[in-house]
Amino acid sequence: MFSYLSPEMRVRKDHPLRAIRAMVDEVLTQLSRRFDAMYARVGRPSIPPEKLLRAQLLQMLYSIRSERLLMEEIDYSMLFRWFVGLNLDEEVWDATSFTKNRDRLLEADVAKQFLAQVVEQARAQGLTSNEHFTVDGTLLEAWASLKSFQPKQGKPAPPDDPGNPTVNFRGERRSNETHASKTDAEAQLARKSDGKESKLSYSGNLLVENRNGLIVAAEVFVANGRAERDAALVMLEQIPGRKPVTVGGDKGFDTRDFVAECRHLGVTPHVAQNLARRGGSAIDGRTTQHSSYGLSQKKRKRIEECFGWLKTVALLRKVRHRGVCKVDWIFSFACAAYNLVRMRNLAAVPAL
Repeated sequence: MFSYLSPEMRVRKDHPLRAIRAMVDEVLTQLSRRFDAMYARVGRPSIPPEKLLRAQLLQMLYSIRSERLLMEEIDYSMLFRWFVGLNLDEEVWDATSFTKNRDRLLEADVAKQFLAQVVEQARAQGLTSNEHFTVDGTLLEAWASLKSFQPKQGKPAPPDDPGNPTVNFRGERRSNETHASKTDAEAQLARKSDGKESKLSYSGNLLVENRNGLIVAAEVFVANGRAERDAALVMLEQIPGRKPVTVGGDKGFDTRDFVAECRHLGVTPHVAQNLARRGGSAIDGRTTQHSSYGLSQKKRKRIEECFGWLKTVALLRKVRHRGVCKVDWIFSFACAAYNLVRMRNLAAVPAL
C-alpha cells in the first residue's frame, strides 16, 4: 500500500493511545541504560526491547490472547504499527522470534523497573498518596491441569491415552505436601474460600494507594496460605520515606503477627476486624475509633477494580506462563499497563 501520509499523521490527535505512548516513551528512555547493559556482551537482539515492550502492552490493552494473533494484528493495523514504532513497509516479526526475545526480558527485572518508573510519573503528577494504602491478594490460576497434579513418590501407572489420559481422583487424598504438578512444579493447589473448588494457582498481590487507586507495587508468591500477608509486608517495606502510613485490608490480615509487623515498620494497620477468630481481633478500639479507619475500609474496595481489570482485560485469570518468576514478571507488567490506562483517564477528566 502506498501513502503520502505516515502512521503518525494517520492516528488522530485525541486517540487514547497517544497519551499512553507518550508516558511509555518516557519510561523507555529511563530504561535505555538498563537495556544497553543487558545486551552489552551479545549485542542488540533482532527485536529491540523497546518495541517488544510496546507490543506486549498492546496485547494486554486489547486483550489479545496469543502472540501469534498479536503479530497478525500488528501486521494489519496501522494504529498498532504506529504504537510499536514500525513503518508501513516494515516486516512484522515471527511469533516464535517474538516469544524467544521476550523470554530474555523475562529473565531480567525489567517489569518491576517499568512499573516503578510508571509510579514515579504518577507521583510527579501528584496522582498518588504517600500515606494511605491498601493491600490484598487474589489467586491466579496456573497453566496446568489437575491431571498433572500427581504423587511426588512412586511411579504412576502407564496412561491409557498418552495425549489425554483418564484420571479418577475419587477417594484419593491430595495435598501440596504429597503431590506436585508435573507441568508446573511451583503451582500449588489452593482455593479462594471454604466451599470453593481447589485449583493449581499462584498468589498475586497488590499494594494500591488510596487517592486514585493506582498500583504502587505487585508481588507473586507461591499460594501457601500465608502468601497474602507475607507479600503485603514485603511491599510495605518498599514504601519510600519515613512518614507514618496506614494500610487497609480485609479480615484475612487481622492476625497478631501481621499487625505487630506492620507497627514495627511504622505502618498503622487499618484492617477489617475478624471478631469470629479465636482470641478475637488484633485491632482494638484505639485504632477503630479514628475516622481514618472507616475511610480506609471504604477505600480498600477499590483494589478489586485493579484485580478485575487484570483478570478480564489483561487476561490474567489463567496465566500462560509457568514458574513464580515468569508469572511475577507478567503480573507486574500488567499492573504497569493498568496504571497507564488509569493515568490517561485521570488526565482526561477536566479539573473542577
